[in-house]
Amino acid sequence: MSEQVFRSGFVSIVGRPNVGKSTLLNRILGEKLMITSDKPQTTRNQIKGIHNIPGGQIVFLDTPGIHRAKTRLNQFMVEEALSSVQGVDLILFLVDGAFEPEKEAGMIKEVLSGVEAPVILVMNKIDLIPKGELLERMGIYGDTYPFKEIIPVSASTGDGVEQLVQLVHGLLPEGPCYFPDDILTDVPERFIVAEIIREKIFRLTRDEVPYSVAVVVDSFKERENGVVAIQATINVERDSQKGIIIGRRGDMLKKIGSQSRQEIERLLDAKVFLELFVRVSGEWSDNSRMLKEFGYEL
Repeated sequence: MSEQVFRSGFVSIVGRPNVGKSTLLNRILGEKLMITSDKPQTTRNQIKGIHNIPGGQIVFLDTPGIHRAKTRLNQFMVEEALSSVQGVDLILFLVDGAFEPEKEAGMIKEVLSGVEAPVILVMNKIDLIPKGELLERMGIYGDTYPFKEIIPVSASTGDGVEQLVQLVHGLLPEGPCYFPDDILTDVPERFIVAEIIREKIFRLTRDEVPYSVAVVVDSFKERENGVVAIQATINVERDSQKGIIIGRRGDMLKKIGSQSRQEIERLLDAKVFLELFVRVSGEWSDNSRMLKEFGYEL
């Protein structure tokens, strides 16, 4: 009896902002690793999510949404996304299934120009597509690019996700186990903590504030009693944004801190003492030195 082939490889998830890339990866991993919100451009860095299944290991790359870059931060995000389609074994091109396929054709051809890896088109949010239109939309996408497969899914409900994972596994080459089978990502806990805080700001503050926020974890120490003490700075661009984040009598900052602490405690499986500070850092999103300081390498 022959041994089962172990398949492994790197799979990039790309697409426009707010199409559900992070939600899909969280669903596949069975854990909330990537931050999400209903606002576009939530993801800023390329993040690996490691999924182990019998006979294989899939290393997913969650990427920022592809959009028009107006600042150096936006340029960094777009470059992170576009670079991820090179040197991978497979690409999942994620689209909002409820969006008009004809309007995606130009972007799909531009992003995938010169790509050698096979591409699966993943039509997300199929629960929002009017009945009877799914096959028609799949046909339009099929005429746009020679996709290996077109798979309809709903990342929010889980419909079609397991079938997608099995398809991805079957298309990967024979290979090694790249990461230990007991980890979900290769990014440090400090990074995930900063992302959790940023997510709470996305969810709790007004539209103009989240895009001007960078969170830096200044201190991360475990005390003798087992409590993890974390200090983090929320960097904004204007005094008015600082006022919104702090809130009246500090109410908003307390709410951000409380919700962040609860999720960080679940992540670390430990009691957490979290201190948050807010600093005005000028137009940091267009400043190369500050971008590097905050972890966005151009």
